[in-house]
Amino acid sequence: MKIVADIILHNGIIQTQDDFHPKARAVAISGKRILSAGSDKDILGLASNHTQVIDLDNRVVLPGFMDTHFHFYEWALNYDSIDFSRVGSFKEMEDAVSKKALAAGEGNWVLGQGFNESDWPENKIPDRYDLDRIAPDNPVCIWRCDLHLSVANSLGLKLAGISSATPDPKDGVIEKDVSGRPTGVLKELASNMIRNVLPELSRATVLENMQKAVHDTHKLGLTSIHDIRLMGGLDGADALKAWQRLHRENRLHLRCHVALPGEMTDQAIDLGLCTGFGDDLLKIGYLKFFSDGGMGARTAWMTKKYLDAGFGMALTPVADIEKAVLKADQAGLSVMVHAVGDRANKEIIAMFQRIESKAPTRCIIPHRIEHVQMVLPEDLEKLSVLKNMAVSCQPSNLSLDISMIDQCAGPRGKYAYTLKNILKTGVPLMLSSDAPVADPNPLAGIYSAVTRKRMNKTPEQGWYMEQALSVEEAVKGYTITPAVASGTGEQLGSITKGKLADLIVLDQNIFKIDPDNIPDTRVDLTLFDGKIVYER
Repeated sequence: MKIVADIILHNGIIQTQDDFHPKARAVAISGKRILSAGSDKDILGLASNHTQVIDLDNRVVLPGFMDTHFHFYEWALNYDSIDFSRVGSFKEMEDAVSKKALAAGEGNWVLGQGFNESDWPENKIPDRYDLDRIAPDNPVCIWRCDLHLSVANSLGLKLAGISSATPDPKDGVIEKDVSGRPTGVLKELASNMIRNVLPELSRATVLENMQKAVHDTHKLGLTSIHDIRLMGGLDGADALKAWQRLHRENRLHLRCHVALPGEMTDQAIDLGLCTGFGDDLLKIGYLKFFSDGGMGARTAWMTKKYLDAGFGMALTPVADIEKAVLKADQAGLSVMVHAVGDRANKEIIAMFQRIESKAPTRCIIPHRIEHVQMVLPEDLEKLSVLKNMAVSCQPSNLSLDISMIDQCAGPRGKYAYTLKNILKTGVPLMLSSDAPVADPNPLAGIYSAVTRKRMNKTPEQGWYMEQALSVEEAVKGYTITPAVASGTGEQLGSITKGKLADLIVLDQNIFKIDPDNIPDTRVDLTLFDGKIVYER
């Protein structure tokens, strides 16, 4: 019996990401799968009276985007917090906090995330006294865009039990002034002292927020994500439970690999979990470890001192990470290791060299290094010979970090976000957002990877442009490369006969327009599992 299409998209520019058939004019979908891609004549011949036929009018079609480093659960939990990502000055930050405090009512928490003081004209991180002045009757905590630093006011510190006598927690720093009084600035795991006392959202609210967030990802053309854990493992079990509940209730309309915190290594092994276990919608992802912090907080681990600070800090000792990774590797659990500074990347690449030399891996999905934000050329050479490895880099963070890196690293900034050199190693280069650290829009990431500019299109000539990717290379980093590197290449990542029908339609041809205009491109249509889930 002849199979007919449920949906046909024709008269388009279909960039399939399939090297054997890279271009087509039309694509047919039957049920959840791609029936065929080819010429208008061939594909329209698969139509019946019941087929929905969509004229693309020469718009570009791509596979659905995949974001391999998205703190999705954290993003959803904070859906009602202040979004500082478009706040352009210290004064605007003050106004946003004051407005939120008024709306929240006296005594209620005011939370926000995403401030980037390095791009403010004042170039000043707020402290407890600034927040006290703005919101004296509310506990307040706001997070820097990299999530490695937060600032709390006096009421917030008091509720968290932080005083002059409070010692630094393990892997955290409570910044104090010359008199020993906390300034309100909390680095790394010190921020968890605030998280521990925040009011807990109801399960219904969490699931509602997650569904809102899924809908918003469809607007951005995202159909697959890897939900990544924060350091400390506070959200590990809760996140997995929430994803499972959405799935059970048929409310999950996004493909998700759920990462587990490295602190859960032994429990995951004892349960017999392995990376990739699950179905087409929900899978067990990677165990997540942290070797260092972030450059914005000056906690990324460096081989040379920052121009305005020390060497940063190692978080989990490399020996401890190595011991856990060896156990996980033999159990079939792939790992991801956060490494930002050049010393962290040096140590973690060397660690994976040692691991590969000890025993054949039992992981069918490669291990990963996350960020690889600053890395020296000699360490990229070592990375290039690793056999079971992928990297996930975040070009949108580049747009946030230009001023900060110039300020704290000076000319050594040439070793930061070396995307072209990483690509040349031959190790799969997956691109991602690190949201809510940066804009979750993949088109913003493609723009950043290609132009190496801030979102305001500066500097005009770009920043260390020898490391820029082409549009084609960047698109692969959000489609076929992450699909293959995370073990789903037979089902996702390209517009190929038999694969799952996750597709997007763009209103501009990003392969032809001025790259400066890529962020202005909009997703007109998103199909997930063969169904239209978003139409602009």
